[in-house]
Amino acid sequence: MPRPRLPAWTATLTWKAAVFITLMCCGLAALLGGLVHSAMTHQTVGTAREKALGKLDRNITLYESGARLPRGEGIDPEGLPAELRELAVSGKRGTAVGEHRGRPVMWAAGPADHDTVIAAAVDYGSSARTIADLDRAILGSSVLAIGVTLLMGAFGVTRVTRRLHQTAQVARRISAGDLDARVNDPVRAKDEVAAVSRALDTMAVSLQRKLEAEQRFTADVAHELRTPLTGLNAAAELLPPGRPAELVRDRVRAMRSLTEDLLEISRLDAGSERPDLDSYDLADLAARTIRASGTGTELVVVSSPRVETDRRRLERILGNLIANAHRHGADPVAVTVDGRTVTVTDAGPGYPEYLLTAGPQRFRTEGTNKGHGLGLTIASGQAEALGATLTFTNPPAGGARARITLP
Repeated sequence: MPRPRLPAWTATLTWKAAVFITLMCCGLAALLGGLVHSAMTHQTVGTAREKALGKLDRNITLYESGARLPRGEGIDPEGLPAELRELAVSGKRGTAVGEHRGRPVMWAAGPADHDTVIAAAVDYGSSARTIADLDRAILGSSVLAIGVTLLMGAFGVTRVTRRLHQTAQVARRISAGDLDARVNDPVRAKDEVAAVSRALDTMAVSLQRKLEAEQRFTADVAHELRTPLTGLNAAAELLPPGRPAELVRDRVRAMRSLTEDLLEISRLDAGSERPDLDSYDLADLAARTIRASGTGTELVVVSSPRVETDRRRLERILGNLIANAHRHGADPVAVTVDGRTVTVTDAGPGYPEYLLTAGPQRFRTEGTNKGHGLGLTIASGQAEALGATLTFTNPPAGGARARITLP
């Protein structure tokens, strides 16, 4: 039988701290209350016993002198507790709480002649009321102390958890690509939360610098390669016809394609790309992209609305996804248009684990030496420029699936 799950809020630090503080306060209140109750009860009962034994001494003196004993007391009085009478018959003196004429009293008894006992009683009602009032005062003060402590503890813990939530929110913003996000915890704070916040800010600054340096390097390399490639392409055109010339022209075209990809990535990194929106039929765009790819990709249309999008960017995304499916996957490759969602599937080995968890990474083609790892990176960047959602999954039945959902 599965164990019942507790609500999610019971796992929060505030809830755990509140439970801990409440248990500690209850335990401390019970301990102190028990000690005070025990000490006060011992003192009150002791005072009543002394009074009862003193009155018993006076009754014994009166009995020995033959004087008249107080009414309801004296020899074998009615209401005397049986255990106290047995103690007195055995020759010892003792006290016990009991009742006399319907009210609580403290009995004191001692031996008399011929298996009889002599006893005395003092009022115990005021002492019992004193102990009861003390117990109520202890209970009330304990509840008040627990409530005040819980509120103060919750206030202190909430301040800490609020700062932790802020730190976690900034970390999520950084992971989503907002490298300008900072916690900016007060400098005066010297606790562990402040240390974590400052460490996160330092990490964000370092990460931002590294990414900016990488983006500048990519842009600089792409720009520097364009000039020599233009000259190399012109020189290749001057080569005499033949197989060597075709190989050179092919490699030059590959280098130019790589350079253009790097330039496109640098523009996406700079965040300067703005979509040119217009109304298009989504199925027509998918069919146009498939024709341009020159592959035997199957087109499946479930429903095809008109969408406001940038045709060039969307065709670039779909073209890269189709090319990746043919290069790294296996036939059949299919493009499915269903509403505002376009899905590209293939029957290959599926996307590598790093891509499913961290997304496309430039120049990383794990498990294959085909391509440069820029196609999916560009597709992801262009999808972000369009405001679309691009996801990569490996279906349970096998293969790979890329799905883009337009806004």
